[in-house]
Amino acid sequence: MLVLLPPSETKLVGGDGPALDLDALSHTELGPLREELTDELVTLAADVRVSRTALGLSPRQDEEIARNAALRTSPTMPALRRYTGVLYDALDVPSLRRAAAARATARLAIGSALFGLLRAADPVPAYRLSAGSALPDRASLASRWKPLLEPVLAAIADGELVVDLRSGSYAALGRLPGAVTATVLAEHPDGRRTVISHVNKAHKGRLARLLATTRAEPMDAATVATIARRSGMRVQRPSPTVLEIVIPVHAP
Repeated sequence: MLVLLPPSETKLVGGDGPALDLDALSHTELGPLREELTDELVTLAADVRVSRTALGLSPRQDEEIARNAALRTSPTMPALRRYTGVLYDALDVPSLRRAAAARATARLAIGSALFGLLRAADPVPAYRLSAGSALPDRASLASRWKPLLEPVLAAIADGELVVDLRSGSYAALGRLPGAVTATVLAEHPDGRRTVISHVNKAHKGRLARLLATTRAEPMDAATVATIARRSGMRVQRPSPTVLEIVIPVHAP
């Protein structure tokens, strides 16, 4: 089983690994575009004003541009440690030990606008590039990634179950029909259900942790749902590959 996570805008800085070596990353088929995008970000960083526009940054975030300028020389750390934020707080990889940590490293992967697809242990530097970023005089990231990324994802799915927890913009970089997906819904006292945005990432992070550490080897969405329910999550399966995580909203 592979659990495919979204990245996060926030990342830990620093690291104790060597400088970026694109040849050392998993899925070397993605290497040509990784190389192009890395060069483009380094070049773009020389113009702070244009970088702000392309990356959707404010002047207070100029340190993100400086990190892009140093992409090829700054230290790296494993991808699963690099990303931070709500989902990764709920996933809480640093708390895992021994067998659970090993299972998480083997099962977790991260979608990335810069690298396409990263495995948990892939060494990467801090950077800033989002799926919705518009690099000057270039086609969209989705149109550039799709031809390379979709065959890689399809090959993975041909041999194992994939649970795709990426957000919409990252899923657009490489579609994976047939993957198990999850939606978080709020159930109101009157029975209405609405999509949750604010705490959506936390519940997906919790689900990712369950799947990353379970001793079971899920083969389908039904088994994934069973694992979630055993932990106390309220999960429904409206279609063969879709899970709905239902969160009751109590009346004030």
